[in-house]
Amino acid sequence: MSGFSLAEIADKIGAEVRGDTTARVEGLNTLREACSQELSFLANPAYRHYLDSTAAAAVILDSDAAEDYSGNALIMANPYLGYALATALFDDAPLPEVGIHPQAVIAESANVDPSASVGPFAVIGEGVRVGANTRIGSGTHVGDDSVIGSDCRIAANVSIYHAVQIGSHVTIHSGAVIGADGFGFAPNQGRWVKIHQLGSVVIGNHVEIGACTTIDRGALGNTIIEDGVILDNHVQVAHNVQIGENTAMACYAGVAGSTVVGKNCIFAARSGSVGHVTLCDGVHLTAAAVITKSLKEPGAYSSGTMFSKFRDWKKSAVRFNQLDQLANRIRELEKKLP
Repeated sequence: MSGFSLAEIADKIGAEVRGDTTARVEGLNTLREACSQELSFLANPAYRHYLDSTAAAAVILDSDAAEDYSGNALIMANPYLGYALATALFDDAPLPEVGIHPQAVIAESANVDPSASVGPFAVIGEGVRVGANTRIGSGTHVGDDSVIGSDCRIAANVSIYHAVQIGSHVTIHSGAVIGADGFGFAPNQGRWVKIHQLGSVVIGNHVEIGACTTIDRGALGNTIIEDGVILDNHVQVAHNVQIGENTAMACYAGVAGSTVVGKNCIFAARSGSVGHVTLCDGVHLTAAAVITKSLKEPGAYSSGTMFSKFRDWKKSAVRFNQLDQLANRIRELEKKLP
């Protein structure tokens, strides 16, 4: 019999069943689109009105929302967590066969665990170690002396440079580049002299790195990504950056060289920092915020201006350029006050 009963799902996600525990579920969908064989969830109150019309076999929701819903329910304090746990039950991503594909290139000194999988046209360099149950996709290159732990998923066409260290339970999506040279050059008589990057990249456990994200190797010492960090697509991490545990960075976020980011920080889309600053634990940068000095207090930080209609924005832009002049006039007026 396909799918799962509500009782089985409740056991997996830690929910309480209200209704038919034997009802079968074969997939997940939104409240609006779910059919009678699918499970849905309510985590955002903005979608609560769909409870009245959803055709879902059951809904994951909290106890307050359950009072307004007469259908089958999986009740838990954090429905969004329940949804996340339920997705693992219905993940249909194909699993590659264990072993090394005949068209992969494996250096003689490499050590690939027998339970690992290496896809076609992947290249595993000299001295590389690949842990148990790790999957390496087609076309991926792993440079000499790199180490990849167990239960990792390295997707197709990932570039891992030499001497990179990757922990266990790490996911790296296609197009990511780990360990490229940091942006280091010294000026000399109108030209640039390259600073060779002598460090590497060290990635902890349970890290996820999005598609086309780049993590540069250190100039001296290593770039460090600690346990539990999640990086979205198109994130840039420069040389010798340190990112603390469980920090999350959304798309187009960027961190300049030698910046230290604390634990449990959040970088919204297009946010970032200049180099050589330190952000304490628990910092939340809103979209497009740019940090130019160290932050010692946790909390939310923003910079820039809010959007507006173009004509209004042009007027505001002119006034921004007049702020210094206006401030000087105010100071002169204050001097004349009795």
